[in-house]
Amino acid sequence: MNLGSIALLCVAILTTSSASPLNCEYNDDPPDDIALLRQQISSLADDLKLSKESSKKVNAQLGALTRQMMLQQLFIEERLRSEGQSGVKQTRNGVGGTKSYNHNSHVGKRVVAIHDHSNNIRTVGMGEFIGVLNGVEFRTRHNDYRLYMASRNTSEYHETEDVPFPDVPPQVTAKKSVAEQVKEMVEWFKAWKNEDHSVRDYRKYFRPVLCYLEGTWTKNSESIDEPFESDRHFVDAKSWFDLQEKIRFTSYTGRKDNLENFAYLPTTIMETVNETTAVFAQWNYRILCHPLKDYLPVNRFHIVDDLMSRLTYKRTVEEQLQTRAARFQVNPKDSDVWGESMGRFGLLDKLMSEIPGKDNYPANIVDGALGQEAYSMDPAKDGQILNAGYYHRWYKVLEKGAMGVQTRHRGFSDPNLFVAMTKQPRVAGMKLDVCKGKGKRKKCTKYEQKVSYAIPLEIIYLTPLNKWNPFNITYKGEQRSDFGKTVNANGRNGGKTKAKAYDGVNSRIYYITPNEFFAGTETHVDAADTTKGSVGVLDPTGEVRLVRASGTRIFLPNIPGVGILRQRYPIMPIHVEGGTAWKEIQAVGDFLMDSNTHARLFREKLSGDGGSTGGGTTPEPDENTEINLETGESRAGQVTPHTHEVTLESNEVSMLKSGGNVTKVTSERNGHQHTIIIKWHRTRGFYIALCASTPQITRSFANKCKDKHPAILNVVANE
Repeated sequence: MNLGSIALLCVAILTTSSASPLNCEYNDDPPDDIALLRQQISSLADDLKLSKESSKKVNAQLGALTRQMMLQQLFIEERLRSEGQSGVKQTRNGVGGTKSYNHNSHVGKRVVAIHDHSNNIRTVGMGEFIGVLNGVEFRTRHNDYRLYMASRNTSEYHETEDVPFPDVPPQVTAKKSVAEQVKEMVEWFKAWKNEDHSVRDYRKYFRPVLCYLEGTWTKNSESIDEPFESDRHFVDAKSWFDLQEKIRFTSYTGRKDNLENFAYLPTTIMETVNETTAVFAQWNYRILCHPLKDYLPVNRFHIVDDLMSRLTYKRTVEEQLQTRAARFQVNPKDSDVWGESMGRFGLLDKLMSEIPGKDNYPANIVDGALGQEAYSMDPAKDGQILNAGYYHRWYKVLEKGAMGVQTRHRGFSDPNLFVAMTKQPRVAGMKLDVCKGKGKRKKCTKYEQKVSYAIPLEIIYLTPLNKWNPFNITYKGEQRSDFGKTVNANGRNGGKTKAKAYDGVNSRIYYITPNEFFAGTETHVDAADTTKGSVGVLDPTGEVRLVRASGTRIFLPNIPGVGILRQRYPIMPIHVEGGTAWKEIQAVGDFLMDSNTHARLFREKLSGDGGSTGGGTTPEPDENTEINLETGESRAGQVTPHTHEVTLESNEVSMLKSGGNVTKVTSERNGHQHTIIIKWHRTRGFYIALCASTPQITRSFANKCKDKHPAILNVVANE
């Protein structure tokens, strides 16, 4: 045994046991270098003893520093949560100007850089953007997502399936000639445009899908977890570290990846093991779509007035509506009449509640955190426990000792935070120990939850064009497959001759709509679009057919006798809309743009068109303005007498006076709230027609709710 082996052996013994260096014997008389080695080992043993004593201090310091890093991440997220809301924050800038609003924000010429890839069977064009979900800021790659939905049959992690395309109306396919089919199909699009289903019930064949942005913390791994499939883009990195280095370089130098395949996806410390070992989590996102259960009328959308975009391009609201820069809101009420309103559970909540989280459609999870089970806020599911595996932002809890319910919102101040719980092992969760009582009565409960977050991005109306194939052109599947490659093999480019026409179609060359269905060329063309106009495609007999793209567009080309129709309605919330400054600016914008409506709120009377003299008439405010109502005092003997308040918006007042009804949630009093349906009587005024807690009452003006509030509501303010 050589001296080096002896030294290593002795060090190993010392570091793994309490053995003395005297046990490291040498059979012969030790030479001088061995004696020196013994001295060194003895010294090392003393150092190791000191090291063991100090290791606890080092570990304590390491644990404290790790925890501080966790708290620093929490601080950053809390700042983002307080300064805005979950939503889109910024797109890549590509223009300049002398005014700040000339530069891209969430919108420029296009909202969130949307564009067309309608030559693809399932691809929806959308560029890069910076987003925020529950205080986590990240930057996407170029998205170009596919029309995929979560699996309906399995809870397997990220298992997806194709969004089903609508069928073609049988009245169209029954026609013998292509010309007759085209004529009949035009009538179906006309019915959709006019929202007239009396003759042709288009609602079965024009199906809305809600596409959404989803993000969550996943357990860290070396390999990249590609967030979602795209025909054109992917995260171009070998590992998370590689991706981080590429983002650091491009951010430092100001350069960009030519194919826009880099993404900034942050890493965080989720927890520590034994107060020393950091457990990392990696942020990831994806875009999926959900076919809505019921048809959503197009008139449920209302354009958001993004003044920065309108002013830059000098557009009226009507002109903005016909551009790719238009962004929309969903009517809070499922009504043909749009109205500004304040409320809780609305139409968007109903739509998002159809979408599952990471456990896909079989999800069924109860949220019982902090000792209180969450109940649904959907009026149609009153009293039912919430399935927290689906996206929601409002919920109710039953308070112990209280006779009503308490309404709550996910997050502290984020109005667009949709949350879904999950049981997926790959999702990083949070743990919490809650102890109540003292001494022997002390009882501790451990909670562990895993969640994902989501916001709506857009609603797309799939049409019969996705499947309508009157020329029976052969679809050859994926473009990368051997069969799919024959479509454009040997220089075929969609020309009008047999030698140059596409030989059938595939996933990226999807042209099956007869050319005569559209008039003119593609509309609102953008440099990012990939759709050609009319192309030649061989049918099964070898004849060249002139056809147009059949995938998803923002605007369909002009249909003779119908016009240009919008297919995509962006509805994504914007991060800064949750900030105090934005709220004030939006209020000022409404004052200026709707001065007649808000005339009574001005500190100085408005003049009409009196010029420099300030003459003219003052605009009259609307007759029906916001009204505050109060219930009568409760009459149930077992509760403390109390009242509740509710506010009606001006449009709700108009709706009630025209014979409609409004569902509202009252203010909280005596530890509970009520969900009530309000109606208006021409002599008795506003009254409670129905209270969710007592649905069996039949007399119109009887006491309502469990605590017996008088049905008649009192007007307490109408100023």
